[in-house]
Amino acid sequence: MGGPRGAGWVAAGLLLGAGACYCIYRLTRGRRRGDRELGIRSSKSAEDLTDGSYDDVLNAEQLQKLLYLLESTEDPVIIERALITLGNNAAFSVNQAIIRELGGIPIVANKINHSNQSIKEKALNALNNLSVNVENQIKIKIYISQVCEDVFSGPLNSAVQLAGLRLLTNMTVTNDHQHMLHSYITDLFQVLLTGNGNTKVQVLKLLLNLSENPAMTEGLLRAQVDSSFLSLYDSHVAKEILLRVLTLFQNIKNCLKIEGHLAVQPTFTEGSLFFLLHGEECAQKIRALADHHDAEVKEKVVTIIPKI
Repeated sequence: MGGPRGAGWVAAGLLLGAGACYCIYRLTRGRRRGDRELGIRSSKSAEDLTDGSYDDVLNAEQLQKLLYLLESTEDPVIIERALITLGNNAAFSVNQAIIRELGGIPIVANKINHSNQSIKEKALNALNNLSVNVENQIKIKIYISQVCEDVFSGPLNSAVQLAGLRLLTNMTVTNDHQHMLHSYITDLFQVLLTGNGNTKVQVLKLLLNLSENPAMTEGLLRAQVDSSFLSLYDSHVAKEILLRVLTLFQNIKNCLKIEGHLAVQPTFTEGSLFFLLHGEECAQKIRALADHHDAEVKEKVVTIIPKI
């Protein structure tokens, strides 16, 4: 292949070869660089994992580092950040089990004793995510009484109160631990009547869990409840609240009809929920809702009226 044309082909070949070598060099360099970055990333310190820039789901080793940090530090900023990171990771089912197996539940729960209200809230949020796992609930249940005390003695409508109510709601989705709230039912109704809209909805979610369990019916009906409770059945009440108080009435009536339940009717004192729900004022208010402007409310009332 002689002459100018041959020389051109040789030059072109050299160019292509050089280009290929450069691409291979770039790929190799990029891979090595990526490996170095991965090594740096995987070796992040526990504090680095809480800085808000680490978005990946943590593995067991990283979770262990985080739990050790949470247990050993007294810096409130680091504690709060660690709880947020743990809480976010506890939203994943695989990590709910890992955190339990690493002994993390009591480490997180210990922070609900903290004097810093923001730390208490973040600890409750983390426990709330962990409580989705049924096995975790067995370990979390020992803190129910303390959470109740915080919910009912703390500031009304506070972030801590709402976080505690959410945790209690998760813990009462099944009947297993509902009995632990027997002595707090009157307190729940008090918060229901005095709280704002968000608090009312959260309390009602919890009460609805209890109201589906026939074993809790007597405790609910015995609760001393202010007569202002009946105002929640007024037509102007927000739909998300109104539907829930109607369902509460319906659930309790259904439980009372269960064969053998409360066969020997206990004596309910005046001022109890029993007297409010079985009074004429309650019946009139519910019947009046048959003309409610919302179709879903009307449909609910139609199913309840035969039970009045």
